[in-house]
Amino acid sequence: MDAATGMLIAGEDLFAFVEAVMWALFRVGAVLMAAPLIGTRSIPMRIRLVLAIAISAALTPLLPSPPPMAVDAATVLNVVRELALGVAMGFVLRLAFEAGSLAGELIAQGMALAFAQMADPLRGGASSGVVGMWFYVSMGLLFFAFDAHLALVELIAHSYSALPVGQPIADPGRIAHEVPLFLAVVLRVGATIAVPVMIAMLVVNLSFGVLSRAAPQMNPIQIGLPAALFMGFTLLVVLTGELAAPVERLFLQAFGAAYGLLG
Repeated sequence: MDAATGMLIAGEDLFAFVEAVMWALFRVGAVLMAAPLIGTRSIPMRIRLVLAIAISAALTPLLPSPPPMAVDAATVLNVVRELALGVAMGFVLRLAFEAGSLAGELIAQGMALAFAQMADPLRGGASSGVVGMWFYVSMGLLFFAFDAHLALVELIAHSYSALPVGQPIADPGRIAHEVPLFLAVVLRVGATIAVPVMIAMLVVNLSFGVLSRAAPQMNPIQIGLPAALFMGFTLLVVLTGELAAPVERLFLQAFGAAYGLLG
């Protein structure tokens, strides 16, 4: 085999590898775009792109051979299927973080911090309460502490074994079934985290309400607001040590729901 033939074969192998990476990039990029923390504005677009390309290139040699790319309807449908599947998996994981945001909003009502809003880059730049942001950041730290980012890569790799590129989804309605079920779990976990602090803050607020009726000359706002803030922050510090167990269970349920999307 002469040098020209060898270069031609090497070039064909390179183009085949680049094509396989492109197929993997559709699903991996969609997952990272919708995933929590990584898919937010706090991570620059270039870093997300480099991370998606690196993961796709690392997974490509382990994946089944994708169908050839062509300018036809089948390729367009395959691309749409890859993007939809990736966004669905990432969205399920992002829903888990909304439990912390819900708990923070519920607790902020009793702490008189519901008015404390600021732009939250972790949730797309939308306005969020400071207590909800605290829970979101805490869950983000636990996400990496529990090696959930490695479990995310494992989920992506497993998705290609369950649904290779080009294979139609056997039950498209599974996505519409799994996501609402997990949303109910998120709401339950968020309320469960917030209930102890909410009850304690309710007792504090009722106590100062009774005090204001017993001693009208005392200003309940001037005394009760600092007391509510102090008690709320104290309870949040105590809650920090108890947050790991329910959050870990929530992450396990989130990955279970993401695996459930694959059939």
